[in-house]
This record gives sequence, C-alpha cells and structure tokens, in this order.
Amino acid sequence: MRTLIRHLLAATEPAELIDAAGWVRTRRDSKAFSFLELNDGSCLGNLQVIIDQGTPGAEQLPKMSTGASVSVRGRLVASQGGGQAWEMQAAEVRLLGTAPEDFPLQKKGHTPEFLRSIAHLRPRTNLYGAMFRIRSRMSYAVHRFFQERDFHYIHTPIITASDCEGAGEMFRVTTLDPTSGAKQRFEDDFFEKAAHLTVSGQLEGETFACALGNIYTFGPTFRAENSHTSRHASEFWMIEPEMAFCDLQGDMDLAEAMVKCLVVEALEKQDGDLAIFEKFVDKGLRQRLEFVASHPFERLSYTEAVEILQKSGKAFDYPVEYGLNLQSEHERWLTEEHFKRPVTVYNYPKEIKPFYMRLNDDERTVTAMDLLVPGIGEIVGGSQREERLEVLLANMERHSLSLEDYGWYVDTRKYGSVPHAGFGMGFERLLMFVTGMQNIRDVIPFARTPGNCEF
Repeated sequence: MRTLIRHLLAATEPAELIDAAGWVRTRRDSKAFSFLELNDGSCLGNLQVIIDQGTPGAEQLPKMSTGASVSVRGRLVASQGGGQAWEMQAAEVRLLGTAPEDFPLQKKGHTPEFLRSIAHLRPRTNLYGAMFRIRSRMSYAVHRFFQERDFHYIHTPIITASDCEGAGEMFRVTTLDPTSGAKQRFEDDFFEKAAHLTVSGQLEGETFACALGNIYTFGPTFRAENSHTSRHASEFWMIEPEMAFCDLQGDMDLAEAMVKCLVVEALEKQDGDLAIFEKFVDKGLRQRLEFVASHPFERLSYTEAVEILQKSGKAFDYPVEYGLNLQSEHERWLTEEHFKRPVTVYNYPKEIKPFYMRLNDDERTVTAMDLLVPGIGEIVGGSQREERLEVLLANMERHSLSLEDYGWYVDTRKYGSVPHAGFGMGFERLLMFVTGMQNIRDVIPFARTPGNCEF
C-alpha cells in the first residue's frame, strides 16, 4: 500500500522502503539527477522525489511531464534544500499514465471561467484541490455537530409530490415522452401523479421530528429557478435540522452555534488548505472568520432591520419597504457596514413567508428567522413551525394548498402536535463564506445552473 504524501510530509523520522504515487506537478533535470514534484491529492503540499539516471524506470523520465502519473519506491530522508522538511530518494520509479503536451493544466495561471469548463480536471489544481478537501471535511463536521447533540440523521426523498416552499420552481420527474404529440395525463405517468425533484426535505423531516425528537437531513435539493447570480445553483446541498419541543429562540440558538462550530472547524483543521484562500482569494479571510468565531451575533426584528436600512442614507438598487424581502445588498450592508458581524433577523411579515411558519400573536408576522453573514448575506433560513391545526389549515387555504395533497402533513397536527422548529442552511453558501470564494460554481464539484448541465 502506498503512503499518502500528507503523511510523508508530516513524518517525524526517516523511513526505508516506502511507496508513494501521484501526479507530476513539475519536473526539472540536471546532468545526474531529475527532480519530480509529486502530488497525490491528499494535501496541498508536494513531495520532492530525487531520481538519478541509473534508477530502474528512469529511462521513462522524458515522459514524466506535468500531469503524468507515477509510482515511486524509495527512502524518505531529510531534505537538503529549502521549502520542505522531507524528500524521497527513489530506488525505483514507474510511469503509470502519460499526459501529452495538450494537458490543459500547465504551470501558469488559469481563470475560474476556464477551469469551470474542465471541471473534471480542476481538482488537480492547488486551489480547487484545497476547496474540495475543505468541502469533504466540512461535510464530516456537519454530521459530527448534530451527532454530538443527539440528532438522528434522516434520509428524506429526492423525488416528491410536495412543494415545500410553494414557489412552484420545481423540476418535473416523468417517464412520459414529450415528443409523442399525444395528450398526456399525470395518471399515465410513472407515479400516476405529478412528481418533482425536491426543493427541501423539511416537511418530511418534520414528521420524523414529531416522532424521534431532534433530526436532521443533509442532501441534494433542486430549484428550477432561472437565476444567473453568483449565489444560486439549480442543484445544491442543504442541511436541515428539525427539533420537537423547540421555539424560535432555540432555533436561532442552534443556527448560530452551528455557524460558529463550522467556522472553527475551517480555521483549525484544514492542514494548511485554508492558507491558499487567504493568499489568493481573500487576504482578510482568517481575520474575518476568527471574529465570527469569537463574537456574539446581532439579533433584531425584520421591522428594526427595515428601519435601519431606511435611515442609512444608502442608495440601494432595490427598494427597502416593509413587506418586501430583504435583498442580498441589504443583508450585506447590515452585516458588513452597520453591525460588522453576523446578524439574525426574525419575525417577518406573513405575506412574504411560506405557509408552515407559526403566526405570531400580532397576526401580522411569523416566527421566521434568517441568519446573515458578511460577504454572502443569508446563509440560514428557518422558523418555528405552525403547530396549531386550525391556524395551519387557514394558512394552507390562504396559500391555495390542497388538503388532499398535504393531508399527511396535517396529521402531525391532529395527533399529538407539539411546538417545533427548524432551519435550512445552504452548504455551498457556507463553503463560500469560509473560503472567500465569490461564486457558487467554484465550491461544488459539478455545477448545475441554467443552460449548464455538463459532465
């Protein structure tokens, strides 16, 4: 078995007869020796491999160009040069796969737009290799956060007949042939009814929270929204906890604790991966993350937020009025200019929020909350759910929702209803926040956006 380069670079003593493998980043030759910089994807750092001309396999060195894959057997020794503590003296080297001159990732700068067009190769770059290692570790941290707090992980359906948000921006799932020209009925389709890709696992998650207590989902969600912004994608991952016997206060507490926990994870446990984003993407990244991790979040009502924005004197592109949704520019101004910290805004007008949110006693607002962070805006959206049967039914009627379609959801209010709350966190927006990346297409392996479904 090969030893990962991340372990070799972290070694505390020399080693005899080890095996390593990876892709060549660079090769330089002298009369007596060749030097390979080898990376296997396990970390940001490269392993320098020294090969003399008599080493078995050295005759293949001319083919070991940038992008080629090789395996090496040899000794790990203290490096004679600067820049690394250890290097490998090859006793045997083997060419595994060549990379011709048209290999697109040569040692030069590449634009994000170009790299998105070769998303199958961009993980081999330093920046995107670090990005997707961070994504992997943050995924694990999400699960650990909930498991340590006795939440149960629930798999909610990808194919659904329910529109959680009520916006109708859903991808249809069908086996009917759209080119047949024949009149098509849902009864003739695979599920014998309209079916779609899920926009959220929340409603199904609520049913399990009303049985198991605290649950969470973490999986892909889909929006057929024709949006071309840097923050929206047609396929993305959502983290959605639901908690029985919980109110809006507890919901906000959990969301803020989760953001802090994941920020600390990004700061402390990335094996140097975060450093490349500090150097090339956002020079103030670490300072911003450390501030978020060590300071309390601001909390204010939607009404207060609107008043502050109206009194700011700032000329926003979008209007600021009570009853309108806050836009990204409003959210970022609150976090970056006014409070200079993350902000949780709560109690929104009922007219701009979905049917499932609990109506406040003023009958004008619902127990909604959005957690906003600098650089991104909204990163978490949640609420206390409406647990009162008669109020829920009135909300559904106001939103023109069919009792027949949502009868299963109403049952949770008929049989032992309890106060409960939850939220959704866009995983990609979290990754944008902790890395400083400005486009959601650069934090997801294969982006799905309007007009783009490559790979």
